[in-house]
Amino acid sequence: MKTVLITGGSRGIGKAIAEKFQSEGYRIIAPSHQELDLNSAASVDAFVEANQQIGFDVIVNNAGINEIHLLEDITDDELNRMMQVNLLSPIRLMRGLVGPMKKNRYGRIVNIGSIWAVVSKEGRLVYSATKNALHGVTNTLALELGPYNILVNTVCPGYVLTELTKQNNSDEEIEKICQTLPLRRMAEPREIAEFVYFLGSDSNSFITGQKIAIDGGFTIQ
Repeated sequence: MKTVLITGGSRGIGKAIAEKFQSEGYRIIAPSHQELDLNSAASVDAFVEANQQIGFDVIVNNAGINEIHLLEDITDDELNRMMQVNLLSPIRLMRGLVGPMKKNRYGRIVNIGSIWAVVSKEGRLVYSATKNALHGVTNTLALELGPYNILVNTVCPGYVLTELTKQNNSDEEIEKICQTLPLRRMAEPREIAEFVYFLGSDSNSFITGQKIAIDGGFTIQ
Protein backbone atom coordinates (compact mmCIF):
# COMPACT_ATOMS: atom_id res chain seq x y z
CA MET A 1 0.00 0.00 0.00
CA LYS A 2 1.40 3.37 -1.01
CA THR A 3 1.38 6.25 1.48
CA VAL A 4 0.59 9.88 0.69
CA LEU A 5 1.21 12.98 2.79
CA ILE A 6 -1.31 15.76 2.21
CA THR A 7 -1.00 19.10 3.99
CA GLY A 8 -4.21 21.04 4.50
CA GLY A 9 -6.21 17.87 4.03
CA SER A 10 -9.08 18.63 6.38
CA ARG A 11 -11.18 20.86 4.13
CA GLY A 12 -11.72 22.15 0.61
CA ILE A 13 -9.39 20.97 -2.14
CA GLY A 14 -7.15 19.17 0.34
CA LYS A 15 -10.03 17.14 1.72
CA ALA A 16 -11.13 16.16 -1.80
CA ILE A 17 -7.56 15.11 -2.63
CA ALA A 18 -7.38 12.97 0.52
CA GLU A 19 -10.71 11.33 -0.27
CA LYS A 20 -9.61 10.55 -3.83
CA PHE A 21 -6.33 8.94 -2.81
CA GLN A 22 -8.08 7.00 -0.07
CA SER A 23 -10.67 5.70 -2.54
CA GLU A 24 -7.81 4.41 -4.66
CA GLY A 25 -6.34 2.42 -1.77
CA TYR A 26 -3.64 4.77 -0.52
CA ARG A 27 -2.75 5.19 3.13
CA ILE A 28 -3.47 8.82 3.99
CA ILE A 29 -1.40 10.98 6.33
CA ALA A 30 -3.16 14.35 6.58
CA PRO A 31 -1.86 16.01 9.76
CA SER A 32 -4.01 18.46 11.68
CA HIS A 33 -2.81 21.97 12.51
CA GLN A 34 -1.85 20.71 15.96
CA GLU A 35 0.24 17.91 14.46
CA LEU A 36 1.88 20.13 11.84
CA ASP A 37 1.92 23.91 12.14
CA LEU A 38 3.36 25.17 8.87
CA ASN A 39 3.94 28.60 10.41
CA SER A 40 6.46 27.05 12.81
CA ALA A 41 9.81 25.75 11.62
CA ALA A 42 10.13 23.83 14.88
CA SER A 43 6.78 22.11 14.29
CA VAL A 44 7.76 21.15 10.75
CA ASP A 45 11.11 19.77 11.91
CA ALA A 46 9.40 17.78 14.68
CA PHE A 47 6.93 16.32 12.18
CA VAL A 48 9.77 15.31 9.87
CA GLU A 49 11.67 13.72 12.74
CA ALA A 50 8.62 11.71 13.77
CA ASN A 51 7.61 10.61 10.26
CA GLN A 52 10.68 10.42 8.05
CA GLN A 53 10.91 6.64 8.42
CA ILE A 54 7.40 6.12 7.02
CA GLY A 55 8.67 6.37 3.48
CA PHE A 56 6.06 8.51 1.74
CA ASP A 57 5.41 7.58 -1.87
CA VAL A 58 3.54 10.80 -2.60
CA ILE A 59 3.71 14.29 -1.10
CA VAL A 60 1.01 16.86 -1.85
CA ASN A 61 1.91 20.32 -0.58
CA ASN A 62 -1.61 21.71 -0.54
CA ALA A 63 -1.86 23.96 2.53
CA GLY A 64 -1.48 27.68 1.98
CA ILE A 65 -2.70 31.07 3.10
CA ASN A 66 -3.73 34.07 1.03
CA GLU A 67 -3.88 37.41 2.79
CA ILE A 68 -4.91 40.19 0.43
CA HIS A 69 -3.34 43.65 0.79
CA LEU A 70 -1.89 46.31 -1.46
CA LEU A 71 1.88 46.82 -1.28
CA GLU A 72 1.89 49.66 1.23
CA ASP A 73 -0.45 47.79 3.56
CA ILE A 74 1.55 44.55 3.78
CA THR A 75 2.82 44.02 7.31
CA ASP A 76 6.04 42.22 8.22
CA ASP A 77 4.00 39.62 10.10
CA GLU A 78 1.88 38.92 7.01
CA LEU A 79 4.95 38.74 4.78
CA ASN A 80 6.78 36.36 7.08
CA ARG A 81 3.72 34.20 7.73
CA MET A 82 2.88 33.68 4.06
CA MET A 83 6.49 32.98 3.15
CA GLN A 84 6.73 30.45 5.96
CA VAL A 85 3.49 28.60 5.25
CA ASN A 86 3.42 28.74 1.45
CA LEU A 87 7.10 28.31 0.62
CA LEU A 88 9.60 27.64 3.39
CA SER A 89 7.69 24.88 5.18
CA PRO A 90 7.04 22.88 1.99
CA ILE A 91 10.77 23.07 1.27
CA ARG A 92 11.59 21.89 4.78
CA LEU A 93 9.11 19.02 4.49
CA MET A 94 10.47 17.85 1.16
CA ARG A 95 14.06 18.20 2.34
CA GLY A 96 13.34 15.98 5.33
CA LEU A 97 11.15 13.39 3.63
CA VAL A 98 12.64 12.84 0.19
CA GLY A 99 15.38 10.47 1.37
CA PRO A 100 13.27 7.28 1.33
CA MET A 101 11.85 8.25 -2.08
CA LYS A 102 15.37 8.42 -3.47
CA LYS A 103 16.30 5.13 -1.81
CA ASN A 104 13.19 3.45 -3.26
CA ARG A 105 13.72 5.17 -6.62
CA TYR A 106 10.07 6.15 -6.67
CA GLY A 107 8.10 9.24 -5.73
CA ARG A 108 5.53 11.76 -6.81
CA ILE A 109 5.38 15.33 -5.47
CA VAL A 110 2.54 17.68 -6.33
CA ASN A 111 2.82 21.29 -5.22
CA ILE A 112 -0.46 23.19 -5.22
CA GLY A 113 0.05 26.60 -6.76
CA SER A 114 -2.64 28.98 -7.95
CA ILE A 115 -3.85 30.81 -11.01
CA TRP A 116 -2.29 33.81 -9.26
CA ALA A 117 1.05 32.19 -10.07
CA VAL A 118 0.09 32.30 -13.77
CA VAL A 119 -1.58 35.69 -13.85
CA SER A 120 -2.03 38.08 -10.93
CA LYS A 121 -4.40 40.55 -9.36
CA GLU A 122 -4.21 43.59 -7.12
CA GLY A 123 -3.50 42.68 -3.53
CA ARG A 124 -1.90 39.32 -4.33
CA LEU A 125 1.71 40.48 -4.22
CA VAL A 126 2.97 38.14 -1.50
CA TYR A 127 0.68 35.27 -2.46
CA SER A 128 1.74 35.40 -6.11
CA ALA A 129 5.38 35.69 -5.05
CA THR A 130 5.19 32.58 -2.86
CA LYS A 131 3.30 30.51 -5.42
CA ASN A 132 5.66 31.49 -8.24
CA ALA A 133 8.58 30.64 -5.98
CA LEU A 134 7.00 27.27 -5.17
CA HIS A 135 6.99 26.48 -8.88
CA GLY A 136 10.66 27.43 -8.98
CA VAL A 137 11.12 24.72 -6.37
CA THR A 138 9.15 22.32 -8.58
CA ASN A 139 11.42 23.02 -11.55
CA THR A 140 14.63 22.51 -9.62
CA LEU A 141 13.46 19.35 -7.87
CA ALA A 142 12.23 17.88 -11.15
CA LEU A 143 15.83 18.13 -12.34
CA GLU A 144 17.45 16.97 -9.10
CA LEU A 145 15.09 14.07 -8.46
CA GLY A 146 14.32 12.90 -11.98
CA PRO A 147 17.18 10.36 -11.97
CA TYR A 148 15.48 8.72 -8.98
CA ASN A 149 12.13 8.35 -10.76
CA ILE A 150 10.61 11.12 -8.62
CA LEU A 151 8.26 13.33 -10.62
CA VAL A 152 7.48 16.84 -9.37
CA ASN A 153 4.74 19.11 -10.69
CA THR A 154 2.75 22.23 -9.80
CA VAL A 155 -1.03 22.31 -10.14
CA CYS A 156 -2.59 25.77 -10.28
CA PRO A 157 -6.31 25.70 -9.43
CA GLY A 158 -8.57 28.51 -10.49
CA TYR A 159 -11.86 29.39 -8.83
CA VAL A 160 -13.11 26.39 -6.87
CA LEU A 161 -16.51 26.05 -5.22
CA THR A 162 -15.32 25.09 -1.75
CA GLU A 163 -17.18 25.68 1.50
CA LEU A 164 -14.86 28.63 2.14
CA THR A 165 -15.80 30.13 -1.22
CA LYS A 166 -19.47 29.80 -0.31
CA GLN A 167 -18.87 31.37 3.10
CA ASN A 168 -16.94 34.31 1.71
CA ASN A 169 -19.19 35.07 -1.28
CA SER A 170 -22.90 35.48 -1.78
CA ASP A 171 -24.69 33.52 -4.49
CA GLU A 172 -24.76 36.71 -6.56
CA GLU A 173 -21.00 37.24 -6.14
CA ILE A 174 -20.29 33.62 -7.10
CA GLU A 175 -22.43 33.97 -10.21
CA LYS A 176 -20.60 37.17 -11.13
CA ILE A 177 -17.26 35.37 -10.89
CA CYS A 178 -18.61 32.47 -12.95
CA GLN A 179 -19.45 34.86 -15.77
CA THR A 180 -15.73 35.72 -16.04
CA LEU A 181 -14.87 32.06 -16.75
CA PRO A 182 -15.15 30.50 -20.21
CA LEU A 183 -16.96 27.49 -18.73
CA ARG A 184 -19.28 29.82 -16.78
CA ARG A 185 -18.85 27.83 -13.57
CA MET A 186 -16.34 27.21 -10.82
CA ALA A 187 -14.58 23.89 -10.42
CA GLU A 188 -15.80 21.33 -7.94
CA PRO A 189 -13.07 20.27 -5.46
CA ARG A 190 -13.24 16.70 -6.80
CA GLU A 191 -12.21 17.93 -10.27
CA ILE A 192 -8.98 19.32 -8.86
CA ALA A 193 -8.50 16.17 -6.81
CA GLU A 194 -8.84 13.90 -9.85
CA PHE A 195 -6.04 15.73 -11.63
CA VAL A 196 -3.78 15.84 -8.58
CA TYR A 197 -4.35 12.12 -8.16
CA PHE A 198 -3.34 11.46 -11.77
CA LEU A 199 -0.07 13.36 -11.33
CA GLY A 200 0.60 11.58 -8.03
CA SER A 201 -0.19 8.09 -9.27
CA ASP A 202 1.53 5.47 -11.39
CA SER A 203 -0.58 6.68 -14.31
CA ASN A 204 1.80 9.63 -14.51
CA SER A 205 5.08 8.21 -15.72
CA PHE A 206 6.59 11.06 -17.77
CA ILE A 207 5.16 14.46 -16.70
CA THR A 208 7.53 16.41 -14.46
CA GLY A 209 8.57 20.02 -13.88
CA GLN A 210 5.28 21.41 -15.19
CA LYS A 211 3.03 24.24 -14.03
CA ILE A 212 -0.47 23.23 -15.05
CA ALA A 213 -3.53 25.45 -14.60
CA ILE A 214 -6.87 23.76 -13.99
CA ASP A 215 -9.03 26.85 -14.20
CA GLY A 216 -11.83 26.45 -16.73
CA GLY A 217 -9.89 28.60 -19.19
CA PHE A 218 -9.63 31.67 -16.94
CA THR A 219 -5.92 32.33 -17.58
CA ILE A 220 -6.11 32.09 -21.39
CA GLN A 221 -8.27 35.21 -21.64
